[in-house]
Amino acid sequence: MVPSFPHKSVLNLLCFLIAGLLMSSCQMPRTVLQPNARPIPATFAGNADSAGIASRNWRSFFGDPNLIQLIDTALAGNLDLRIATQRIEQARAAYAYNRGFLAPQINAVVSAGVDRYGRNTLNGVGNFDTNLSDNIRGNLVIPNPTPDYFIGARSTWEVDIWGKLRNRRKASYLRLLASEKGRHAVVTSLVAEIARYYYTLLALDGEQEIIQKNIEFQQRAVGLVRIQKEAGRVTELAVQQFTAQLLNTRSRQGQVRQRIVETENQLNRLLGRYPQPIARGKSLQAYELPGQVSTGLPAQMLLRRPDIQQAELDLQAANIDVDVARAEFLPSLNLSAYAGLNSFRAETLFNPASIAAGLLGGLSAPVLNRRFIKANYGQSVAQSREAFYRYRQTILTGFSEVTTNLRGVENYRNVAELQAQEVDVLRQAVSVSNDLFAGGYASYLEVITAQRSVLEAELALISTKQEQFLSLTDLYRTLGGGWE
Repeated sequence: MVPSFPHKSVLNLLCFLIAGLLMSSCQMPRTVLQPNARPIPATFAGNADSAGIASRNWRSFFGDPNLIQLIDTALAGNLDLRIATQRIEQARAAYAYNRGFLAPQINAVVSAGVDRYGRNTLNGVGNFDTNLSDNIRGNLVIPNPTPDYFIGARSTWEVDIWGKLRNRRKASYLRLLASEKGRHAVVTSLVAEIARYYYTLLALDGEQEIIQKNIEFQQRAVGLVRIQKEAGRVTELAVQQFTAQLLNTRSRQGQVRQRIVETENQLNRLLGRYPQPIARGKSLQAYELPGQVSTGLPAQMLLRRPDIQQAELDLQAANIDVDVARAEFLPSLNLSAYAGLNSFRAETLFNPASIAAGLLGGLSAPVLNRRFIKANYGQSVAQSREAFYRYRQTILTGFSEVTTNLRGVENYRNVAELQAQEVDVLRQAVSVSNDLFAGGYASYLEVITAQRSVLEAELALISTKQEQFLSLTDLYRTLGGGWE
């Protein structure tokens, strides 16, 4: 009986429908346009120096050997830095993973299976009819159930005709570079944080010196007022007032000691070690801030600051992800091949006649699952725009931090100069009040007030000096210094 085929018009209709589906599946969305970026200011608050402090290595910038040793210890043992290093390893592994898809995937295969074909199936009828042939004898007779043994290799390969796999590899490489910049950002922050805690300790040491000096001075004052009480020149109230002031100053000394312990423990945590004393040099009273602080040009900050570089690389990778998602709408060319030994009898598996090989190529395009591809594309577009705004946000944050710390260094310098003059005046006032009190021309309250005022002024001066060094350290960090 001659088999019947569909009418020619039906075949043409089917071909037309298939071609239409393939054409519709290949429609790609339009290229996404990123919002315009704002122009970069020409200078930082009027500072137009061509070379900034960020170009200096942190060893030469800080100079203090004790601080340098602490930073070296932190770079070797800090846990945040080790976490950042592992992120680099993750990104490197992701890059190697995506790069592997450009080459054919070849797998060694050893498999065994069995099928029982029904009499009314295509294979069942075919095998039954084959076994009736005069050419089929012995091991060539097909058993039922039919085993299937295979030893060899199978390969699959998606031919990258649209650059999708290459773009995916490029995006993973950019993220690898971004993870390295992220580690640099961690190093920059770590160096600055170590310096901040170190200068805080030096400032607390300075407070200890100031308080101890005032305690000794106030102890002599208490002794003097007791002598005057015995001479009948002052009352017990004066002795109590001087003694209360001495006790207040001693209590401050205890508070400063506790702050030193807390700061040392926080610093030890950054160093990746258990609490122990921190070796350091002279107190902050003996330090002088550099006379000139230069920032460089804003464009140089973009080239040096690691977090800006990381945000830029993440933005580039996100834009490439959009291209990868767009390529998902296009047909993909897949090749599959196998070669090895294949037989339905174990005893003939290693016979040369069992050598088998095959090659299959196919072109596939999404038709019914386009909504998933559209959703993935929309997600990639949103992530790309998020990366763009994050990049802009990082630049704005950087400029704000630089301007704040640059102004802070100069403003605190002016404040410190005025406070130093105030301390000198108040020290003279203490000396004069003592002389007047000894001569009976001033009351004990004036002496107490003068002593309290000079203590507060000296503590305010050391606090302002601390803010100077903290602002300078933060300025060094915000300009991108400290990671080399």
